[in-house]
Formats: sequence, structure tokens, C-alpha cells
Amino acid sequence: QVQLVESGGGLVEVGGSLRLSCTASGLTIGGYAMAWFRQAPGQEREIVAYVTGIGDFDQYVDSVKGRFTISRDNAKNTLYLQMNSLKPEDSAVYYCAISTTMAHTTDPSDYDYRGQGTQVTVSS
Repeated sequence: QVQLVESGGGLVEVGGSLRLSCTASGLTIGGYAMAWFRQAPGQEREIVAYVTGIGDFDQYVDSVKGRFTISRDNAKNTLYLQMNSLKPEDSAVYYCAISTTMAHTTDPSDYDYRGQGTQVTVSS
């Protein structure tokens, strides 16, 4: 079955950096849109960034533009999120997700598999 496993979360100080990874099994990710979502306590889950199936285009929520970079290595079946200049408001559980029906989508409902999540905590 399809599994997505995130890693790389943790506790970091304001202004620090983290790199999240998401390794897929049970399918080949090439050609499918992938995204990072996050959810903080008491808040709705939001899409943070997405990348097209071949990695030729990406898009970010305004609050992370210029600080986060999404990338993928289809040969390694892995998605990444480089997070720089972290702020306390970035604290959340971060999930990776894949759309097995679309190569290009920002609609959260198109993402049919997601991982268990990794906690990111930014201390002030």
C-alpha cells in the first residue's frame, strides 16, 4: 500500500532552519503533484507548498514565500521542504501528501494520501 513517511522535524530557535523529508513507498512519485501541509493546534490544516509532478513549478502560501523551498527527487522517491528563517508561527505538525490523480493541483481535496506528520516547534 502507499505510505508516506516524514522526517526532519524538531525543536529549533527563531531564525533557524530545518529540512523535512518525505519518503514514499508503494508507488513511484514521478508525475504526481506533491505538497506539504501543516496544522497547528486549534487551526485548520493549510497547504504550505506544492510542486508539480516533474518539479517544473511550485507555489507557496504567502506566509512562507522567500523562506521555504519545496523540492523533489523522483529518483529517490522523496519530497523535501527546506525551511529557513523560521518563526514561532511556523510551529505545527507538517504533513506531506501526494495526488495520485493530478500532476498539477493546489486543491487539498485532490491529495489522496498523506503521511503521519512530523512536529516542528520554533522557540522564541
